[in-house]
Amino acid sequence: MTATDSPLFQPLKMGALNLPNRVVMAPLTRNRAGPDNVPQALNVEYYRQRASAGLIISEATQICPEGVGYPSTPGIHSKAQVAGWKTVTDAVHAAGGRIVLQLWHVGRISHPSLQPDGQLPVAPSAIKPAGKALTYDGPQDFVTPRALEAHEIPGIIEQYRRAAENAKRAGFDGVEVHNANGYLLDQFLRDGSNHRSDEWGGSLENRMRLPTAVLEAVISVWGADRVGIRLSPSGTFNDMHDSDPDATFGTFIDRLSGYGLAYLHLMDPSDSDLRHGGSPLPAKHFRSRFSGALMVNAEYDGHKADAALRNGEADLVSFGRLFIANPDLPERLAQDAPLNTPDVDTFYGGDARGYTDYPALSAA
Repeated sequence: MTATDSPLFQPLKMGALNLPNRVVMAPLTRNRAGPDNVPQALNVEYYRQRASAGLIISEATQICPEGVGYPSTPGIHSKAQVAGWKTVTDAVHAAGGRIVLQLWHVGRISHPSLQPDGQLPVAPSAIKPAGKALTYDGPQDFVTPRALEAHEIPGIIEQYRRAAENAKRAGFDGVEVHNANGYLLDQFLRDGSNHRSDEWGGSLENRMRLPTAVLEAVISVWGADRVGIRLSPSGTFNDMHDSDPDATFGTFIDRLSGYGLAYLHLMDPSDSDLRHGGSPLPAKHFRSRFSGALMVNAEYDGHKADAALRNGEADLVSFGRLFIANPDLPERLAQDAPLNTPDVDTFYGGDARGYTDYPALSAA
């Protein structure tokens, strides 16, 4: 595989964004935000190093204090956070890159110690997920969340809208709505976590109501051609399941197709998903149901990504671990060059080690 013959290195007009290649940096939680969840100088260097990606999708970024689910993750709801992110986007743009912000509310995947005034996390229904929350005091059992009252839900939608406005102030090129991995919007969409009997639950039409309303609120700020959305149809992470994921996600994707979004970001089933009972629904299963650009993610390497694009299964591929360890990943893939090995022990939290100290190909 070389840059001259692989579709990975062909430009793509994706909505309002003009991408020089189709090697996308996936959203990657790294737990290295500064005090008050403000992006800091270390984050600036990390993203600047990876500006050769066709597109950078930022790490998941909470839209409000109640959306926090992990230590040291950045927000986009305070003036200081907006200013911190502006230093990141300025550095990426100066290096010739493009970056969108992933908007995040974790819902029930939190813990009172991470919440304002020690309150309970919120969710569509009061269902305790299996597993443990990651807190500043180490892993703690998840708690039973508080079910949102119907009158509170418009406020959640407004928080997404304000976060989208803040992302524009911070200089991003667009936003991605995080509707995957068992977080709040995914919790509303799937019937395993949404047991409501009001207009926000029950039927699939009702379960799609909050994700759809959030998407429309974000589009009202950015326009559809600078908005993407991420889904995990087979995902079991964070104790997620659905009685009919093919119908749930197929119907939702049909709806998404009508908005003229910049892209749809779909996660293929992982080995862990399949071991835990997830449905084996690859992204290509939904290819015909979405009319726009399809981005796929699931531990792709360069050759697998090249094949997916050649076969018409996707338009772009997002890379996670490979971008952690290889800041110049597009160049390495284009040359079929050796790749740095990711240091799993430094994925979450810490300092520059395992974050900004991976060598570029020119220095290796």
